[in-house]
Amino acid sequence: MTLGTDTETTDDDVLGDLERLAYLYSDEYGSAKLEYYKEYLLRQETINDEVVEPNVVNQPIETPTKPSNGPPMDSAWPMKCHDNRHTSRSYYSTLNITDFEKWRFLCDGGIDSSPVIGYDGVIYFGDKSYPDYLYAIYPNSTLKWKFPTGGWITSTPALAEDGTLYVGSWDNHLYALNSSNGIRKWKFNAKGTISSSTAIGDDGTIYFGTMGDEQNGHRIWAINSDGTEKWYFKTGGDITSDPVIGDDGTIYIGSMDDYFYAINPNGTLKWRYKTGDYVMGSPSIAEDGSVYSASWDNYLYAFHPENGTVKWRCKIGAGSKINPSIASDGTIYVGANKLFAIYPNGTRRWSFDLGNERHIAWSSPAISAEGTIYVGTNIGEVSGGDIIAINPDGTERWRKKICNEWCDSSPCIAKDGTVYIGSQDNGGYLHAFGPVESNEPPKLISISGKTNGEVGESYWYTFKTIDPDKNPIKLYIDWGDGTSTGWTTREWASGENANQEHTWSEKGNYTIKAKAKDVLNVESDWAYLEINIPRTRTTTYHWLLERFPLLERLLILLL
Repeated sequence: MTLGTDTETTDDDVLGDLERLAYLYSDEYGSAKLEYYKEYLLRQETINDEVVEPNVVNQPIETPTKPSNGPPMDSAWPMKCHDNRHTSRSYYSTLNITDFEKWRFLCDGGIDSSPVIGYDGVIYFGDKSYPDYLYAIYPNSTLKWKFPTGGWITSTPALAEDGTLYVGSWDNHLYALNSSNGIRKWKFNAKGTISSSTAIGDDGTIYFGTMGDEQNGHRIWAINSDGTEKWYFKTGGDITSDPVIGDDGTIYIGSMDDYFYAINPNGTLKWRYKTGDYVMGSPSIAEDGSVYSASWDNYLYAFHPENGTVKWRCKIGAGSKINPSIASDGTIYVGANKLFAIYPNGTRRWSFDLGNERHIAWSSPAISAEGTIYVGTNIGEVSGGDIIAINPDGTERWRKKICNEWCDSSPCIAKDGTVYIGSQDNGGYLHAFGPVESNEPPKLISISGKTNGEVGESYWYTFKTIDPDKNPIKLYIDWGDGTSTGWTTREWASGENANQEHTWSEKGNYTIKAKAKDVLNVESDWAYLEINIPRTRTTTYHWLLERFPLLERLLILLL
């Protein structure tokens, strides 16, 4: 089910988004991402100018009811980094989880948003496309509903106890949806881009930060559960950090004015601390109340919650934008060029080498009940991304390359141990790593493309198959001229178009044949397409026919 949109993009919106991106991707790896997004935004602006959407309906709005109150939903993973302390620690084991990817779900846009999980196992996340959707996906990878907003969704949704789903968008609005059907309850104009993920207080108050211009952006917002403003606090810079909430209701959050903030529940400043650079990532709170936050100044800080004095700081090699996740024994996991394990006293326990040209950009580590750490990586600038599973002692358990651009989404863990994570790959995928109960072979591939061509010309062909279990699939393509792809290293989602190019060097009749196999190496039957490549057309009199088109018509009639 898809619901309609009532928003549009303007030139000023695009220019503002480009300004925000310049901040978000200001690090040594960000230039290629920035160029990618510049091209994307300008391309979408052209689409907005040229395309008129027919029969666009307004979003259905649910009849207002008594405002909800209460903390986040008590589900397997209801919000960014699992809970209001941002421990990123699951109650569920992943001992039986390997690099076996049981399914992947294809989206039109890349997924930097991190998935969350409801009571019933439904997964929620956002993408960056046109329009930009918030998705609800059943645990078997089928779509439940999707809801369009007017801007990218890079923030992570949060589920309240009553089932309300909150998410921010780059269209400056915070949305409240009924998670069961995707119908909008209300939306709030925050007057600034929302990349920050929401936190939900025990009284139902929703907290988040904004980017934007000096007048309207740079705010920490508190919104009542009925969508009305409670208060906002102004900082001196854009906010990409996600808020956490202490036991006493204090809200902790970073800003790109280099300060780390503690805000009282009534919206007044409790304290702030100036670090040596941007504070772009999210904080976390330990069992003893210590507040952890990484800064772009290459340090992880531990603060006393009462007054903001520094308990310790630990150098972590490079500036970090990720959440300091906290294991059950108090170990803190954080990093950028490496993943570091830090003891609660601020000393290093170990560091993990992510691999050649790999780094962590925005993916915050998730920790299973037995202590396995899961995190997404970027390869180079925009050359791919992995999910890596790391043992509590700092040794590698497994890894898998899951995309050809980047992986900035943070993993989450379901009750059955399934690990979900999003990625960017000329579009986006939601990936599921977990146990499989049954398996059937992929269906017969469909092959489409030109069936007549010329020697030396390149032609594109589209291969598509459905896997009944939604497993990712690889292809084997025999071009009929003695060449083949072999089994591809790349995997495609079930139902995704796989486009492949080929050139025949000699005339003749050829048969393209192709088959698919799933992640359990179960293969489909062969599919076939007949191709005719005739002798290259002579061009001796071609110039004459071009000059005298009537002569060409006469020859056609005579022949």
